[in-house]
Amino acid sequence: MAIKISGTGSALPKQSITNDDMARLVETSDEWIRQRTGIAQRRISAGETVAALAAKACGMALENAGVSAQEVDLILVATCSPELLLPCCACQVQGLLGAKRAVAFDLNAACSGFLFALNTAYAYIETGMYRNALIVGSEVLSKLVDWSDRSTCVLFGDGAGAAFVEKTNDNEVCSNGRHVGIESMVQGSDGTKGMVLSCKERTVSNPFAVSVPEEDEDISSYIKMDGQEVYKFATRQVPSCIQAALDQAGLCVEEIDLFVLHQANVRIIESVAKRLKADISKFPMNLERVGNMSSATIPVLLDELNRSGRLHRGDRIVLSGFGAGLTYGASVLVWG
Repeated sequence: MAIKISGTGSALPKQSITNDDMARLVETSDEWIRQRTGIAQRRISAGETVAALAAKACGMALENAGVSAQEVDLILVATCSPELLLPCCACQVQGLLGAKRAVAFDLNAACSGFLFALNTAYAYIETGMYRNALIVGSEVLSKLVDWSDRSTCVLFGDGAGAAFVEKTNDNEVCSNGRHVGIESMVQGSDGTKGMVLSCKERTVSNPFAVSVPEEDEDISSYIKMDGQEVYKFATRQVPSCIQAALDQAGLCVEEIDLFVLHQANVRIIESVAKRLKADISKFPMNLERVGNMSSATIPVLLDELNRSGRLHRGDRIVLSGFGAGLTYGASVLVWG
């Protein structure tokens, strides 16, 4: 698959909220949160919007790739927390960047959103419709959180991460013999279990509407989660999805240099490593500092790894996530 990531970027709100800060809002403690999630602090918006964070992350990705906004063909924003239903966040980002040539639209696969956007960009580029794409996961989840519910409010943070992807030559080979670019992609959904992680939008309330069906009455306007069910889904589906992506590429776990996973919970990541029989040192984490940022977690971590020099040309990495829907996905790629 001749498509590669050429640049990364990220943007986080300035305000950092610690577990001790959370303990002043709800009945919890730093020890309780750390032991169950691995999170110590998270970034929370003090007014930064999904579009503004996305545009900043995209600008950094373009600079990292050495590309101007005018050269961008496609902008995909993965988000479940936009400020506006109309216009879409991607069009707002296009306007902020001045990317006049780009086609722009949003998609929502929750925490799997960045991977679904990457897969979508691949499809467009491989068919020849576009040469490149800016993909970004951006969230301000703090406005969707019930700040009196300790089972959810301690988990989530705000932020954005972006990647610039473009078509590459099939013969672009690294010194270790690996071909640069995406080697495989797997994604899936299980809507039958979707309500274990939900958040209500506006209901039908026009003059002609009938009463709301009983099954909708319990849906909260804030994020509502059955933590145990999400944990069971993630620890079963993520390693299975990763293995499917490896099988598709004809690879084994030992051939992977880094596993860049959705940063939801340290216990989930440790369980995935154990099930794959992979060294936990190959699973970088930043959730202790930023919490769960939904679609932004994978690209933010990817940008941190890129800018810190931990990613090297020729490294083979796995990206994998899961989220509301329920959705899941994995991708294997060689860093260029």
